[in-house]
Amino acid sequence: MESEGAFRKGLQEIENDVVAMGGMVEKAIERAVEALKKRELVLAHKVIADDAKINQKRFNIEDRCIRLIAAHRPTVDELQIVAAVFNIIVDLERTGDYADGIAKIAIMIGDEPPLKPLIDVPRMAEIAIEMTHGSLQAFVNRDVEKAKKVVSLDNVVDGLYDQVFRELITFMMVDPKTIDRATRLIWVAHNLERAADRSTNICERVVFLVTGKMEEIGASKY
Repeated sequence: MESEGAFRKGLQEIENDVVAMGGMVEKAIERAVEALKKRELVLAHKVIADDAKINQKRFNIEDRCIRLIAAHRPTVDELQIVAAVFNIIVDLERTGDYADGIAKIAIMIGDEPPLKPLIDVPRMAEIAIEMTHGSLQAFVNRDVEKAKKVVSLDNVVDGLYDQVFRELITFMMVDPKTIDRATRLIWVAHNLERAADRSTNICERVVFLVTGKMEEIGASKY
């Protein structure tokens, strides 16, 4: 029983760290899009520098999971939680990479005149952040209904991506001189769309933990 209690305590500490990692990722997305919108290159460089901290957080959590398993004899249910953690931190780390990519695009754009006011892209970022936060809430609380609500937001992000893509393609067709700037904004929108997909992955893992069934609860078009 003492060993079981120690395992549970260690697992709880790891879950707390997963949530903390999620907070780092949420902040990275927010700052990257803010840097893009306001042309704050110093902020963009900070997002890039902080990506290493997100990566290190992932590796630290992985190491602690392995050591926890090695030190105890977890049950199948407990191992499933650890397996979920492994998958979740990979999705969070990749989301951090998307934020890093957006920050690098902000630097590439630099002080070029804006192609258009950024309206849909910041909205995509808001929803992606909401999805990241909500997916981790669902994980902590083992809340299937919350997970499904989070996944439903992916359709909104996909719709915004379609809208941004069509609008930017129109800019390119009307004026080929806008191709570079429009392409960069498409990359930004694509990164945010993929960030939303990563949250969907986390939610599917939550459903598996609770129901024992791995299923797609929100298949993306992309």
